[in-house]
Amino acid sequence: MPGIDECLMEAMALPGARGASLVDWTSGLALGTAGDSPVGDHETTAAETAELARSAAEFDSFTSAGDPDAGDTGDEDGPPVEDLIVTTRAGYHVLRFVETSFDSSVFLHLWLDRDSGNLALARIRLRDLAERLVLG
Repeated sequence: MPGIDECLMEAMALPGARGASLVDWTSGLALGTAGDSPVGDHETTAAETAELARSAAEFDSFTSAGDPDAGDTGDEDGPPVEDLIVTTRAGYHVLRFVETSFDSSVFLHLWLDRDSGNLALARIRLRDLAERLVLG
């Protein structure tokens, strides 16, 4: 089970990875970083991505249950939002929420180069890393 540094190094081993971080979305602070930042400063990137994560985690449009007519009650285990993907002209930003035993207010942020990154592989690997990450 990897800790923060090992987790970020594994994320950076993905094809096209430019930067990775573990961020607390309630405070906007980076708990760990690796590689580059899209704006040259990991703390700024952490604060900006935390705003996006906080919105997705708290707004009813994203957290409400699926189709109520289909019997989806929203009582499934885990956070209501699994990940977010932001696509820019030059890259992808994947934010994967990490479920923890305490408050689950952290997420992994992976910045991928658009030409050499593999978005599907990144989502699969981040899910695996989030499940194995040991905090504390």
